[in-house]
Amino acid sequence: MSAAVVIPARYASTRLEGKPLKEIAGIPMIVWVAQNCKKSKANRVIVVTDDTRILDECKKIDGIEVTMSDPNLPSGTDRVAKVARFLDDDIIINVQGDEPFIDYKVIDMLIDDLKSSDAVMNTACVKIDETTAQNPNVVKVVFDKTGYALYFSRSPIPYYRDKDEQKFFYKHIGIYGYRRSFLKVFNSLEPSVHESIEKLEQLRALDNGYKIKVIETDYNGISVDTEEDLIKANKYAMEILNG
Repeated sequence: MSAAVVIPARYASTRLEGKPLKEIAGIPMIVWVAQNCKKSKANRVIVVTDDTRILDECKKIDGIEVTMSDPNLPSGTDRVAKVARFLDDDIIINVQGDEPFIDYKVIDMLIDDLKSSDAVMNTACVKIDETTAQNPNVVKVVFDKTGYALYFSRSPIPYYRDKDEQKFFYKHIGIYGYRRSFLKVFNSLEPSVHESIEKLEQLRALDNGYKIKVIETDYNGISVDTEEDLIKANKYAMEILNG
């Protein structure tokens, strides 16, 4: 089974305009994402964007494909689904364009899981503390004992009624794996109620009765959604580059 990584990169953002082109240690964020994805076992890496400035930047990256998409599509997954219609790969990995330090090993874990299980969609998570869980920009996930997601939320979930109980939460990492056949189904679904409320596209699958496998990892990178995140990312990148 072959796999492709598709990176949706949208220029417009309510919290950070032009996010994919924001520089981290002098390098555009989309370049960081693409270069890390290239290290994975995926057969190809494709950036899908709605903006010619991002298109031009990605054309400079060796070994990366880039294509344009309809700017009116409601979510990154919808952009990925449109591209997937023209691919022959069995597995599609959707890596968010705001994950500059994505670990290629996480991509490989999702690919391996889809090859060995009957899941149609999967994603990743990492354990976090209560303070981090209070941030609405950090998406939390709860899952059942078989590893399938029950819900994703910007609110801290689960709610601990007993205040003295030791608390832990799981942060959702911005990466999804799909069987290409399921992406066609996802793309045919209307945006759902909870998706619209939380502004989380993965809830469309849950709201329509589809299951999402959650893979626990130790990767806890920086998702860049705000100027504050960008400052953190620059500091972290300089630590990497300076050894």
